[in-house]
Amino acid sequence: MTAEPVFRRRATLIGHRGLGKGTVLGQAENTLGSFLAAVEQGLDWVEVDVRRTADDELFVAHDAALPDGTFLADLTAAQVSRLGGLRVRELLDALPSGCGVAFDIKSCLEDADRSPDRTTAALLGRLVRDAGTGRPMVASSFDPAALLHIRAQAPRLALGLLTWLHFPIGHAVAAAAHLDVQVLAAHAGSLWPNPSTAPLDLPSVRHTLELVHRAHRQLLVWCPTYDQATSLVDTGVDALIVDDVPTHLAPAERCVS
Repeated sequence: MTAEPVFRRRATLIGHRGLGKGTVLGQAENTLGSFLAAVEQGLDWVEVDVRRTADDELFVAHDAALPDGTFLADLTAAQVSRLGGLRVRELLDALPSGCGVAFDIKSCLEDADRSPDRTTAALLGRLVRDAGTGRPMVASSFDPAALLHIRAQAPRLALGLLTWLHFPIGHAVAAAAHLDVQVLAAHAGSLWPNPSTAPLDLPSVRHTLELVHRAHRQLLVWCPTYDQATSLVDTGVDALIVDDVPTHLAPAERCVS
């Protein structure tokens, strides 16, 4: 598969949940203030967690449950709004039109007894399709079925395969090469030695990137440390999702567009 690249320049920096995980510069993650502050810092991409309510409204939320233990999928949109939740539609309306959005689709347990066209992924696919915007976007998930569901609703939306911490990078690269996706979104922990991976079994980052590109995919790496981000920029990785955006701007700015 050959397609237009999702990320137009090397080492595109993407703000994780806005300015970063937790609270950065006084802005809590996954809030409108955090996303707008990331744009003000100079980012042209943000990462957005997507979950659904019981009545099929999409909200920006990472965890399945609220702090009091109530599951988002059991609440109505009106209830979540009263609790301060941010609707995906509201965020897209507030972001500058040129700001790219990397959606992280959070399939919920309750999606299991729904038809494919009513899952979280399918709802996002229809929202994106009906919005008719020219905004750059990519939708990724750890759930391969979610990619099928969103593809059925929004055939033109770029997709990414997300892989978790320490997921074998060889499996990830091979899987992405043979799936209908444009991006492999691998955790930084898959690229460096860790307790579950012997160093001799781990290909170099440069070799990994070469293989991803030969498969006509792009490599996005999420949650690298500062030192890892610096190395990834030097290697020429396509994109990075980072926490604490202000800290990571310096190595990314060394990359020439």
